[in-house]
Amino acid sequence: MKQITQEEVLNQLLLRKGKSNGIHVRDLVMRLTGQVENAEFQERAVRKLVNELRMAGHPICGHPASGYFLAANTEELEETCKFLRSRAMSSIRAESRLRQISVTALLGSIQTAAQTGTTESPTP
Repeated sequence: MKQITQEEVLNQLLLRKGKSNGIHVRDLVMRLTGQVENAEFQERAVRKLVNELRMAGHPICGHPASGYFLAANTEELEETCKFLRSRAMSSIRAESRLRQISVTALLGSIQTAAQTGTTESPTP
């Protein structure tokens, strides 16, 4: 099975500027590997690489409806940031309910952990 690299993903996405040029992860895997076997494994690998590229500052946008693409303007980048924040907040709300603490308290403990470099979980 072909190992997909960050460089390969970025090179494909450089050809996809703007939301109207988005590519879904399955199609991206097919372009990169020429295969559909183990597509789920390869899709997870590509999603991880996209996240790493974003963490390195590349303006990679994406949404399930449009696929991945490079931001053509600030509006596209803002739309992706709002989408990512919405997903993160959904997870934060779920964790706060599981821990039976407020979202505010959970966010405070997350901020404290980030500042101190710890991974301690808040206690209810």
